Amino acid sequence: MKNDSLGKEILSWILDIGIVLVAVLLITTFVFQKTNVIGSSMEPTLHDGDHVIIDKISYRFASPKQYDIIVFPYKDDPTQNYIKRIIGLPNDKVDIIDGAVYINDKKLTEKFDVIEKLGNREFPLIVPEGEYFVMGDNRNKSSDSRYIDVGTISRKDIIGKAGLRIWPLNNIGFVK
Repeated sequence: MKNDSLGKEILSWILDIGIVLVAVLLITTFVFQKTNVIGSSMEPTLHDGDHVIIDKISYRFASPKQYDIIVFPYKDDPTQNYIKRIIGLPNDKVDIIDGAVYINDKKLTEKFDVIEKLGNREFPLIVPEGEYFVMGDNRNKSSDSRYIDVGTISRKDIIGKAGLRIWPLNNIGFVK
């Protein structure tokens, strides 16, 4: 009888562990995912080595908005994720004049440095339907939509929205 009780206890533990593993798999596949920031392209907002939780579910119910910080795979190496800020929405006209960004002929009021590197794209640029023009906050140290190898980002390629910084501990909080 004692062995029967031990067998039931072990089976119960295996079932509980299995349920937890399935729940974690479902959550990380469809709801949240952790990513690490690599490089300085998003400074001063995010720093090299920051750990960020990505909200993967919001864009199933709403469209990405201007200034959202998104995560997407780099086209030339899909195993590498980029994290950038949406600047231009589908059908927006994006231009860079005298180091400033213009959207639909209106200059953006930004706290970021004057843009010294225009990239290798032609401006003005009309953002294609279903795509987004993204830039790093550290405009002069960012590989972003100003460069052909990154280009505009298709909505289907957006993994999610940066939601919560969890590391380093002294900077825990929602990403703005």
